[in-house]
Amino acid sequence: MNEETLERVYQENLEERIIAYLAKTCGFSYEKAMDVYYNSKLSDKIYLGKYGIQYLDYKVLVQILLETEKEVLDCDL
Repeated sequence: MNEETLERVYQENLEERIIAYLAKTCGFSYEKAMDVYYNSKLSDKIYLGKYGIQYLDYKVLVQILLETEKEVLDCDL
């Protein structure tokens, strides 16, 4: 595997962990959590690899999502 392939696999696994944790934390269905995540600005930043954000822990990333995009969520931590 080359570096680009490894990075893509890492990103896909990260997204799966983010979605599962978001669903668990907020009591969302998995489908709702996917919708929230993939329509978020955070998702775009992770996809583009901006600021190295994709290397943060998935729980930290969910916390960032919940704090910065409250308007699209109905969830209290």
